[in-house]
Order: sequence, then C-alpha cells, then structure tokens
Amino acid sequence: MKGRNLSEFRPWFHIDNVKWTISDISHLYSWEEVSGYDENLNTIRTYQVCNVFESNQNNWLLTTFIARRGAQRIYVEMRFTVRDCSSIPRVPGSCKETFNLYYYETDSVIATKGTAFWMEAPYLKVDTIAADESFSQVDFGGRLMKVNTEVRSFGPLSKNGFYLAFQDYGACMSLLSVRVFYKKCPSVVQNFAIFPETMTGAESTSLVIARGMCIPNSEEVDVPIKLYCNGDGDWMVPIGSCTCKAGFEPDNGNVCRACPPGTFKSSQGTGLCLQCPSNSRSTSEAATICVCRNGYYRADGEQPDMPCTSVPSGPRNVISIVNETSVTLEWHSPRETGGRDDVMYNIICKKCQADRRSCSHCDDNVEFQPRQLGLTESRVFISNLLAHTLYTFEIQAVNGVTNKSPYPAQHVSIDITTNQAAPSIVPIMHQVSSTMKSITLSWPQPEQPNGIILDYELRYYEKVRCVNSTQVRSQTNTARVDGLRPGTMYVMQVRARTVAGFGKYSSKMCFQTLTDELREQLPLIAGSAAAGVVFIVSLVAISIVCSRKRTYNKEAVYSDKLQHYSSPGIKIYIDPFTYEDPNEAVREFAKEIDVSTVKIEEVIGAGEFGEVYKGRLKLPGKREIYVAIKTLKAGYSEKQRRDFLSEASIMGQFDHPNIIRLEGVVTKSRPVMIVTEFMENGALDSFLRQNDGQFTGIQLVGMLRGIAAGMKYLSEMNYVHRDLAARNILVNSNLVCKVSDFGLSRYLQEDTSDPTYTSSLGGKIPVRWTSPEAIAYRKFTSASDVWSYGIVMWEVMSFGERPYWDMSNQDVINAIEQDYRLPPPMDCPTALHQLMLDCWQKDRNVRPRFTDIVNTLDKLIRNPTSLKAVASIPTIPSQPLLDRSIPDFTTFSSVEEWLAAIKMSQYRDNFLNSGFTSLQLVTQMTSEDLLRIGVTLAGHQKKILNSIQSMHLQMSQCQTGTALA
Repeated sequence: MKGRNLSEFRPWFHIDNVKWTISDISHLYSWEEVSGYDENLNTIRTYQVCNVFESNQNNWLLTTFIARRGAQRIYVEMRFTVRDCSSIPRVPGSCKETFNLYYYETDSVIATKGTAFWMEAPYLKVDTIAADESFSQVDFGGRLMKVNTEVRSFGPLSKNGFYLAFQDYGACMSLLSVRVFYKKCPSVVQNFAIFPETMTGAESTSLVIARGMCIPNSEEVDVPIKLYCNGDGDWMVPIGSCTCKAGFEPDNGNVCRACPPGTFKSSQGTGLCLQCPSNSRSTSEAATICVCRNGYYRADGEQPDMPCTSVPSGPRNVISIVNETSVTLEWHSPRETGGRDDVMYNIICKKCQADRRSCSHCDDNVEFQPRQLGLTESRVFISNLLAHTLYTFEIQAVNGVTNKSPYPAQHVSIDITTNQAAPSIVPIMHQVSSTMKSITLSWPQPEQPNGIILDYELRYYEKVRCVNSTQVRSQTNTARVDGLRPGTMYVMQVRARTVAGFGKYSSKMCFQTLTDELREQLPLIAGSAAAGVVFIVSLVAISIVCSRKRTYNKEAVYSDKLQHYSSPGIKIYIDPFTYEDPNEAVREFAKEIDVSTVKIEEVIGAGEFGEVYKGRLKLPGKREIYVAIKTLKAGYSEKQRRDFLSEASIMGQFDHPNIIRLEGVVTKSRPVMIVTEFMENGALDSFLRQNDGQFTGIQLVGMLRGIAAGMKYLSEMNYVHRDLAARNILVNSNLVCKVSDFGLSRYLQEDTSDPTYTSSLGGKIPVRWTSPEAIAYRKFTSASDVWSYGIVMWEVMSFGERPYWDMSNQDVINAIEQDYRLPPPMDCPTALHQLMLDCWQKDRNVRPRFTDIVNTLDKLIRNPTSLKAVASIPTIPSQPLLDRSIPDFTTFSSVEEWLAAIKMSQYRDNFLNSGFTSLQLVTQMTSEDLLRIGVTLAGHQKKILNSIQSMHLQMSQCQTGTALA
C-alpha cells in the first residue's frame, strides 16, 4: 500500500510457523509440507502439490482459525510458483496453472485435524488465482524459480474469525507464503485534533467517519470535527478543526503552548502570542489580555492588542469675542493628548448672577455651532444668549478613555458678559383684511425682543415680477399696505428694531389682493358690517405660506411598473412582485391564449403547483407546434395563483435563443396554464446521465456556451437566477440548451421537502450550487450565478454526476469554507477545469463575468486543439477528497463487474464473446481491439481505454499493502 510503513501491517501467520490442515483424500499425491528455497536461496517451509497426471483433482489446504480482530475487509497476499503445463512431458489435458482461494466465516474454531471440514463447510470463493509467470524446468539451486505475488480481498466480515482454504484442481505449484492483513487509518493529530486509529470499511470504496477530539488547550472552531477514512487507510476530507484557545499559541504543529508572562493572545485561533502593548502588562501564563497600568486605560471597543492610553490635559489660551448676545470662543489644543489622536471638546455653559454667588445651566434655546459636545475643532460659536448677562463657559478636553478615569475631565473656564442685542425673528404674519389695492397684516412680538421694540419694518414685492422690494414702517405690530395691484400675489417679510438695531427678517410669506370678480360679489355677502367682518375673516384662508417652497421634478417619479432602458436597446428586468396587483404584471408581460388553441396530449412530469403536460398549440395564422403546459391544480389559493403566474411574468420579459420561450398563459378558464416551448430531451442532468460518454468534448463545450450566452443575457437585464443548475437547463432535439425555472423566490420564502434545497437564514438554498456569500448572507448577484455556472460546467463534463457526491450539505459548506474545490471530472480538458476554478473564486469581485465566459468558450470552440490537454487528478490533492469518478479496479473479480463500474455494461457480450474474459486480458487491449469487438463510439472508446490505463496504475500500486499486527 503506497505511502505506508510495514510496521503498520498486522500479520497473522506465515507458512513457516503454522501447521495447516491437508485434505485426507485417497490420492497418491496431495499437498505436502516440505522445505525449499525462495528466490534468494533462503531456506523456507512450503506447501507443494503436483498431481498433474491424475484427473479430477480436488486437493484442499486449510489454514487454522484466524481471529478477525474487528476488521471488516481482509486482504490476502500469496507468494507462489506454478509449473508450466507445456513443460511437463505427456501431461494430460487436466493439467492446470491456477488454483482457487476460498474463505469461511465462523464465530468459533470448528476445524480440527482429522475432520473433513473442507468437504462440508459452505465456503465463499474469493477468486481463481492465476500466475503471471510460470517456470518450465527446475534448478535445485532455485535460480530458475519464478515467484508470483497476488493480493485479493474479501468482505464484509461480521463474525469472530474465518478460515482460508486453497483448492488445487490439477496444478503443479508451491505455496511459499501467505500474508493476511487488514487496513486501517493510523491515529493522527491534524488541525489540532486527535483522531483515533480507525478500521477501514467493508468495501474498498467505503468512507468511515472518525470523530476528532481537540488537543489540550484547544477548542472547536464551529462544527464537529471529523475525518473520513477511505478503503486504502488514508485520511480524507478534513471537516472542521480545532484551534488553540485564547492565551495559548500553536507550537510544533499540533501543540498549544501557554503564552509566557509579558505576552498575551486575546482570541482562539492560529495566531501567536504577542508582546504586551505599551503601558500594559501580564504577570501570569496563558494571559488573554494585558492589564493597563495605573492611570492608563483602553476605550470601549478597543482590541486587547491596542496600547493603553491616558486622558488629555486641559485646553490652553482661550480667546473670546463677544458680539451683543453671541460669543465666539477659540483655544489651543492640550499639551498632552494622552497618547491618542481622538481628542474632542465639550462646552459647559452656565448663567450666573452678577455677584457670581449662584449659577445655573444655560437655557435650552442657547445655540452652539457646530455643536456643544464632541467638537473636533478648537472653536465654537454660541448665540441666543441673554443681553447684559454674565456667563461662565467651561471648555473640557476629552478623549476615548476620559470616561474610564475616576477623575473629572481637564478643562479651562472663562467668564463672558453679553451686550445689548437686536430682537429675534418675528415668527409669523397673519392677513387681517384684503382689498383690490391693499392688504392689512398683523404679527406677534419676537420671542426675544432684547429690549423695547421701537418699530417694525415691512418689505414686500410682487412674486411674479420679482422687482425691487418696498419698505413700510409701523409703530405697532399691525400695518396696512396700499397701492397694490388687483389680483396679485405679494411676498412679504417683517423685522423688529430696538436701540441695538434691526433683527433679522421673518420668513417669506405670500398674500394676494382681491380680483374684480370678488369685488362684484361683495354686496351679496356684506349686507351689514358684521357680514363684512365675516367676509374679511374668510379671506384669511386664501393666504398662502410660501416660506417653505416645495420643488417638483418635471420628470415623473421612476416606477417599477415602467420599462426602463439603461442604454439604447438594453432592457432591464422588472420584478413582477413590485406590482400592487400581480395580475397587472401578467397582463403586461404574458400573452393571453385562448384555451381552444391548446391541446393536451400526455403527462410528462409534475411541478410545484400541478401537472406538466406535453401538448400542441395552434394559434391563428401560425403553424401548429409542440408545447409544454404547466397547470395549476384545483383548490388553489389566491397566493398560489399569484406565485404560479409570477414565473410567466418573468419569462415573458425574456427573448433569447438560450432562454426558454413563453408562448403565453391561460387565465380566463380552468385550469390556469403556462404554455412554453417544448424541449424534447428534457432536463440536462438526466439527459447527460442517459447518454453517458456519447458526446465529444466540442459538443459539451457547445452546450456550455449556450448556457453561458443565456446567462449573459439575463445578467445584462439585471436578472439574478439564484437556482442555476443542470436540472434547470432544458435541451431540445438539436442539443440547444436553454435556461429555465425562474421560480426560486418561492423556495426562499416557503417550505419545501426537496432535499436539494436547504434552509439558510430563513429561506431555502440549493447548497451544492450556491456561492458562499449567498449561503451566508443571502447576497445573490450575477457573481453568485457565475459560481453556480461553474458547478453546471462540472455537471456537464461529468455527464450528470451529483456535485460533491454523497457528502451532506453541511459538509459541503464546511469544505468550501476551507477552500476545497471539486476536482476535474474524468477526461475534462484543463482549460475547462481552470474556468470552473475561476468561477469558484471566494472573492466574488474577481470571478469572471458571463461576457468573459462566453468569450473564453468561443475561443476554445474556434481552437479545438486547446481541449486536448486533459486535467489530471493529483494522487494527493491539495485539499484531499475522495474522487468517486475513478473506481478502485483492484476490487473487481470479473470483466462484468468492471464494465458495470464504468457504466459500460452494454458491451458485456462483446468482450466475453471475443475472448476477453479476464481483467488480465483486458489490460492488454488496444483501440484496434475495441473496434474489432464492436465498440465504435469515440467517447466510449476513450472512456474504456482511460479505465484500462487506471487499472494498470492501481494494480501496480496495490503491490505495496499494509500488513496487520
């Protein structure tokens, strides 16, 4: 067994130290235990038999009872010599050059000397053993002896032990040695986990799961840790891992060593211990954090590897500039920042009495620009203070660790006395009355008059003409503006004045004079003075506040219901679920078909909502065509009807030769139908499995090119498929592949029993085809569709093999996270497997676009010689995974078994009738032999010849086996 030390074998017996049982049948010659020489002229004990001159030979040699010791599959290595029958004078036709190997499984020792156990036990035949080399004459020096070595295996075994029996039926041979062993995966430490010694499975292709246990001072990362033990005793597919705990670092590969004093490690993982950051220390082993020294701190959210810092000193050199009731403060930054660059400033405002005996916090209306707390610049503007008032401003310097210090923040204070201030803004104006040429207004006093109001100034101008404004003074908070134009809108503002000067103008407000029509209607309303007042008050309602202008875009607001073009000729996909009424999307994107034009013929499948039929469609003025008809089963809910028809609303937006074409829908009769073009060969995955090996490489690339062209079209429409897989690709009679099944949104929202789709973040995800970011974060983009396309490429090149074989979905997720990627399928061109690997880049930004994929495939099609270089499967891959695409040929005992394993059983009679009845003969076959026996398809020839080549390789490797203790 390649790559194993003989010390790992466990031999049970050799001929030279065990007395076996020889059949007691009345023949002159039978098995004899004699002394002899091996090929190196060493003296050995052998069993010999040479009854070639007697017919009907049946000589048995039985081993002692062999304890199974827990093994499920047993390997037997036999070293023997065989005399060539043609070299024996006058030999009868009954002479043989082979012998049979049998075994019998039992729970106890039942064969003893003198019993006819070999005549009665129900033996199971392992194989007929033939010599690769025989000898023609005997040199007693042993120099001409040709020793054969053969290895056979059998299983599964379940009882306590077994016997081996060797049946000679007419050969002249010597059995030099027999070695019996089983295979196991040795105890190993990998990924910081200990895996116990593990027996291989009952079959050579079996995988036995072994659970790992984290080494001391380590812990699991996220999932149960396991390895797979394959039939050759090799560990495969590491799933999960352990890493050193916080406070411990990896040492010598798989030991977790405690961090020494003065160092730390804050989290589990493969990182090493780090020296304590400045102003911190650790005094014991296995520290997960270094504690800050006195007077130093870490801010909330800072990592343990950050240095400890302290609080800043106070600001310096404060300068104040007073302007009436506002003040500007400026200062210099602190001399000491505490070792940090996040120093900010807070302003504490207090209003004090003139004698400074008592102070209180400033009123809420005091404004700070840009803000009061968290200033990053050393400047602040403070307004809305009271006039002639003493204020104290405390400027604090703070940083990220100030709140950790038990002492108050360092600060500097300054006293300010404000001056007389102008009045604040008049908050609003009201229209009292209006005529054709005048408007009478009133307004309240400013909230902060800051003294005695001397008068008000009103300014106005026509809104339309925007000419220079006119000012009017008023001693009160009421003013009448005369000389205006009838039916005209005016913009008006007002401001107050004290001895400190004018305040700011109020916001702009709009008022309108009366028109002629309103004046003619006055006598009808104003029959009395009281009626006039009512009329005037009613006019207040027509005043329009225009201080807050609302701007309207001249273009209509974008609607999801409108077709939108990002550039000429490129249509963008519209999600039908954005319609308030989903039926509107169906009417817009799907053509209604009269049910009389549809003829259902036969059931071809079942969909999520009902049956799928093959039928015919005959539209007026068009020829009759075959179609596929999806139906909605009876008793549906409105939601099911909406979800069912949503797929038609999606398909109806697409028009491309590699996208399934929607013919129309039937919604006005029962059953509700979606009618699409008919694809004769059905789903791509099953079609490939049914035609395994029957397409050339260039044909497969042509299929892949069609799928990529369809996906390029969808990506350019900004449509993300989310469920791109070979099962969702349909194939017509011309081998044209078309993308179909646009209903994954249902799987992401509702439950399903389909094992292909696994729950993730509240939805259903086809794990084996989905990119890591889509599984982890539901981040579906064209880049995630590219990942899925890489899986489709693998499905196509493996003729419908299931991605990741029979691994669980969770094991697939874990393997992908650990950078495992699928190996190339058998006979896959290197260029295609490299394109798959490009599609499976972990960073979605570096994956190729579908435009790039189409261009790459076009180049391969134009240059078919680029497909001749076939990707090889490394003996030990960088991320080991059992490659199920290559069978283990050493386990087959017949040509029939071998053909079945490579899915070529249809040629069984061709091989047997042409004389190729053993695997030894098969290994000598050439392409001319295949043509001669009737294997004419190029793809089948290539598959069989590759299999023969692999058989050669495996048979040569199995000479090195693993012995048993």
